[in-house]
Amino acid sequence: MRAVAFQEFGGPDVLRLIDTPVPAPGPGQVRVRVAASPVNPVDVRARAGVFGSMLPARGLYVPGVEFAGHVDALGPEVSGFALGQPVIGLLPWLSDPVGSTAEYLVAAADALAAAPRGVDLVAAATLPLNGITADLVMRELGPLAGRTVLVTGAAGGVGGYAVQLAAAAGAHVLGMAGAGDEQLVLSLGATGFIPRDTGVDSIRAQGIDAVIDAAELGAEILPVVRDGGTFVAVLPPALPASERDITVTTVFQAPDGPRLTALVALVEAGTLTLRVAETLPFTEAATAHARFEKGGLRGRLVLVP
Repeated sequence: MRAVAFQEFGGPDVLRLIDTPVPAPGPGQVRVRVAASPVNPVDVRARAGVFGSMLPARGLYVPGVEFAGHVDALGPEVSGFALGQPVIGLLPWLSDPVGSTAEYLVAAADALAAAPRGVDLVAAATLPLNGITADLVMRELGPLAGRTVLVTGAAGGVGGYAVQLAAAAGAHVLGMAGAGDEQLVLSLGATGFIPRDTGVDSIRAQGIDAVIDAAELGAEILPVVRDGGTFVAVLPPALPASERDITVTTVFQAPDGPRLTALVALVEAGTLTLRVAETLPFTEAATAHARFEKGGLRGRLVLVP
């Protein structure tokens, strides 16, 4: 089978299309014929060497943490899935860096969910990582009805889902993003928009009960939270020190089939919107990584075999 891989850390040009054996599913695993593999920040950072010291030593790394495809084979002790069934999932890439930019992959059955009905698999592939992250944030925040929540990076992947989930939970959602993203953020369910360069004092005056920091602003944005409020970082490195009795916490993403199944139901109900910026073939993986690093995308770049 073909797979996108890199042997050394560096720029997008280290990515190569290689031939590698088709994997066999073991006990509790499913083999998936991949239809789509989005490019995410973790993929770009991994390729650049940001996680080098955290990765198991190996001669070859295949990026890609989320995917959509069809069930191709079932390992022993697997039930609940059928051959040919469309599925989506998230991989534990940092512990096992054999990712989804391959024609086939194997994944734990409990990391998979049936793909949302009536949705193209390219779009469906963009749900697992950012959807699970945003849902974990919601669990950290607790009941949101009537609370004022600021979402930074509200036009991005995690931020967009967070806006929609918080709005569905009854929060008054203020979305922070670039000035050109106002209509997009409001269309996702935000009741107010805050340009990225707005001063801290002006934001705090709006009575912010909680911040969902999808833009990884950290200590820079913490002062907008009211005393005793809540601040949730989507990545541990962006977690600031607490002050003024603010609860400061973060989330840790992991494959979670049941959680993903619940998110699929929200997609089918129209609560969550899937966004794709562009689809590119595996042969243009380097181009996709370079384009991602330039920023400004309002949806995921998705690689297809």
